[in-house]
Amino acid sequence: MIAYVLFGLILIGGIVLLLKWFTTVEPKQVLRALTWVGAALGVGLILFLLWGGARVLAPFAFAFLLPLLFRLPGLLRRLRSSLGPQPGQTSTVETRFLRMVLDHDTGAMSGTVREGPWRGRRLDELSEAELLELWRECRAEDEQSTAVLEAYLDRVHGDDWRQGAGQGAGQSAGSAPGGGPGGGPGGAGGREASGGMSRDEALQVLGLEEGADEAAIRAAHRRLMRQFHPDSGGSNYLAAKINQAKERLLGR
Repeated sequence: MIAYVLFGLILIGGIVLLLKWFTTVEPKQVLRALTWVGAALGVGLILFLLWGGARVLAPFAFAFLLPLLFRLPGLLRRLRSSLGPQPGQTSTVETRFLRMVLDHDTGAMSGTVREGPWRGRRLDELSEAELLELWRECRAEDEQSTAVLEAYLDRVHGDDWRQGAGQGAGQSAGSAPGGGPGGGPGGAGGREASGGMSRDEALQVLGLEEGADEAAIRAAHRRLMRQFHPDSGGSNYLAAKINQAKERLLGR
């Protein structure tokens, strides 16, 4: 009898602590913890049955819980998808000169220079004159970096930066569709993201973790395309990269 009372008190206390914890952490942490909590509860139940004298029930409990433990990761992935995108989710796109981070919530872009005189500097630390020098270097060396940098410049400085860039800024690998910068078939923005994409890179581009199901992949793709489509101030290169990531993760 004492064992049952003790177990009940522990169970009630655990539920109270879990409810308090759920209100203070992000859903992603909750999902991760549920895996361990479920396993611990299962083991605890079996030990309780053995210790409490109901040893004959322990094998049945084990047989019942074992399939649930195998199915738990899949159930958690479905739960994660049903919760929708989490706040603060970001994607990463890398080119020769730049490492760009795309914010899913706001559509903001930030980046770090990977090569050249400003290597290691953040784009928001560079003056407009330095950004234009970086743009000229990218334009001469790498069309993918040019397309991404122009999308960043368009978001931060509007169209004003093109006047300072001088001749050629309106015809390079930019972000506008159609006849604008990068919209023609010859621009970098109008070409597919070149080269094969690894699974890890595809997950980074869509801002997903390993184990994401088809629903999560498609949701991330739709969300990013709304933010970074050329018609929304993105670039054809970014849109191609996002599409390529979706196709890679869906195995197409």
